[in-house]
Amino acid sequence: MDFNALFEFLEDLQNNNHKEWMDIHRKRYQNLRSSFVNWLDTLDEKLATIDVNYYPTPGKKGINRINNNLLFHPNKPVYKDHFGAGLDQRTKQGDFYIEIGLSQCLLAGGYWRPDNKILTSIREAIDYNGEELEKILDKKSFKDTFGGILLDPNKLKTTPKGYSSDHRYIDLLRYRTFAVVHPLTKNDVLEENFMDRVIDVYKEMLPFRRYFNEAVTV
Repeated sequence: MDFNALFEFLEDLQNNNHKEWMDIHRKRYQNLRSSFVNWLDTLDEKLATIDVNYYPTPGKKGINRINNNLLFHPNKPVYKDHFGAGLDQRTKQGDFYIEIGLSQCLLAGGYWRPDNKILTSIREAIDYNGEELEKILDKKSFKDTFGGILLDPNKLKTTPKGYSSDHRYIDLLRYRTFAVVHPLTKNDVLEENFMDRVIDVYKEMLPFRRYFNEAVTV
């Protein structure tokens, strides 16, 4: 996969973010998209060999559309500034997300703003066995990889219904998003061993994702 070519295309696209330009350069886009899908297919096969519970997700299924959804976000540009994909996409569970773009590059996983039913299951799991989650978050290698913090721009300041303010895991129970991110630089992506790095991050994230995936299937 020529990630340099991908970055160059995204830069050109953001400077010409309209359908007329894309129509002229659609073959260029399709070639890059196919290369990225093939790269995802290789990664998908490798992840399946290291995780017995991995849910095979071909690149064509995992890759996201490059078009923004203008129906709900009419003020956004026509096209995104990144290529994104979700692997290990088991229905109603948190996937492993890859984003390669101009404004940011990252690897992420977990549950972003889950619906009330899933959120209830997650909180029940924390109430029952929050100690296991704390151990995952406190592990040194996990902190080194993800900063050891959960992402949540809308964390509750109050106490969730059904739990006391002095609950042992009240801080974790206040979250409404349970996700972690490993930021990447452009240079990281351009490294020859980039796929190996992605696999290492996947492995480090695995106990975290399993904890929540098991919580929503109980």
